[in-house]
Amino acid sequence: MSLKSIAATLAAASIAMFGATFPVLAQDAASEFSLELNNAADTTAGGCRLTYVASNRTGTALSKTSYEVAVFDGDGVVTRILVLEFGALSEGKTKVVQFDLADQPCANISRIVVNNISECTAADGSASDLCLSNLVTGSRATIQFGL
Repeated sequence: MSLKSIAATLAAASIAMFGATFPVLAQDAASEFSLELNNAADTTAGGCRLTYVASNRTGTALSKTSYEVAVFDGDGVVTRILVLEFGALSEGKTKVVQFDLADQPCANISRIVVNNISECTAADGSASDLCLSNLVTGSRATIQFGL
């Protein structure tokens, strides 16, 4: 096989692979609600300030979005269950929201788990399951965050 035919074969294979995977990637990204624990920092009052980044890529504008989460200490014991309210998130919108946990230093939090959806309302007023069925979680902090 000549060098020219090997290059042509590799180019054709690359185009075929890209063409086959690109629509799947575009579809997944278009139907995602991502919630990332971006930062956790101790406050001067002895609590922990949690910074979340929420991105609505579901194809639906949301008028109300909130999650019930469970906070675990280093021993795996649930210390709190609370509701994080993100409010309205139009389609394509990314929003940064901070929540302070009083009297709980960040070092005393091992993980935070999305326990349930408190509210997920589409802009037309109807209840939606997009906030959980399309939820993708992640953490850039030392605290684990997920489902």
